[in-house]
Amino acid sequence: MRAVATAIADVLVIEPEVYADERGYFFESFNQRAFAQATGIAAKFVQDNHSRSVRNTVRGLHYQIQQSQGKLVRAVSGEVFDVVVDLRRGSPTFGKSISHHLSAENKSMLWIPPGFAHGFAVISEYADFLYKTTDYWAPQHERTLLWNDPELAIAWPLAGEPILAPKDRMGTRLSEAEVFD
Repeated sequence: MRAVATAIADVLVIEPEVYADERGYFFESFNQRAFAQATGIAAKFVQDNHSRSVRNTVRGLHYQIQQSQGKLVRAVSGEVFDVVVDLRRGSPTFGKSISHHLSAENKSMLWIPPGFAHGFAVISEYADFLYKTTDYWAPQHERTLLWNDPELAIAWPLAGEPILAPKDRMGTRLSEAEVFD
């Protein structure tokens, strides 16, 4: 397992060691000791989530203002355009975002620490997406940042209008959002 820094401190691309041959491939999708050695992070994961979404679906940008979650995310089928927004007010990258393509083919994962909003757009026919989280889902603390806020200027690779949940359509602009101090 290898951790690769991104343009936002603390957000990491995780690349597993993949063993491939004529039969197919094998890799450890998660190993607590290897993750800690590669990242220096001793995360304790308490919940796994799995979503399936069709092309042009945008999920996010979600975060929990309390019971903030660290997330280790990956696509196990298909491909997504994954986005992370820094909501840590004191951070030099506050309000900035990064994106990364996660796919079944590249097997990359993204570590998103607490203090960030997260979302993705499905760019394949469909995608199965897994999330490991460091705290439990708490709907009373869940917040949604507006996915297409002009201030964020995220270049979503969409083919037409996105498919959105009502809460994602009604997200809050960064300038009005609850953020982390």
